[in-house]
Amino acid sequence: MTEETKLVKRHIEGIRFSLGTLLLVICCTFLIVFATFIQLNITHLIIPSGVFHGDALTVKDFLHTYKLIPQIPVVMFVGAFLGRKYGIISVILYILLGLFVIPVFALGGGIKYIFEYGFGYILAFIPAVFFASSILKSGFTIRNMLHAVLVGVLTIHLIGVLYMLFIAVLKHESQAFMTSWIVYQSGVKIVYDFIFSFAAVFVAKYAKIILWFFM
Repeated sequence: MTEETKLVKRHIEGIRFSLGTLLLVICCTFLIVFATFIQLNITHLIIPSGVFHGDALTVKDFLHTYKLIPQIPVVMFVGAFLGRKYGIISVILYILLGLFVIPVFALGGGIKYIFEYGFGYILAFIPAVFFASSILKSGFTIRNMLHAVLVGVLTIHLIGVLYMLFIAVLKHESQAFMTSWIVYQSGVKIVYDFIFSFAAVFVAKYAKIILWFFM
């Protein structure tokens, strides 16, 4: 059996449990925590509406800066890197840490956090990792990675929105509040989450190869 064949075989089988695996799971959990509290300023080109109205434009009008909290891309990385079983364990560890140990969620922590509007997004990390990792189990082809990211990101946003609606109804919030909340949390943000989640999964592909090379 050639080294390349062995590498492919280990790629399909996934990471086996060991002390090193446990440390990887813990490190990935704290990577999610870190991603919760950082903000990346992403500047890119846009076509301003003034182009169609004949307005006088400057270079700044063609640039847009989006403030991205990379938590969802990092969760997609963790699922792709650790695989289905250990990826889910890492996410569950993050959730338990926030609910019962220290405030690692964006707005704090504690068991009362289950009544926060955004807690559904956090819970959705579990099925998102499950679905995305299951798709990637057959290989890190471009098609599989796109499929995994699409399913994973949509799962997080769909469950997140449904959970928010449930909590909002319990708290008798107005329809205007719900609509504005959805637009802010799951509007254009989905596009950025998809793009950067794909980049994260792409990085995870080669991170796994490097990891297996030294294991």
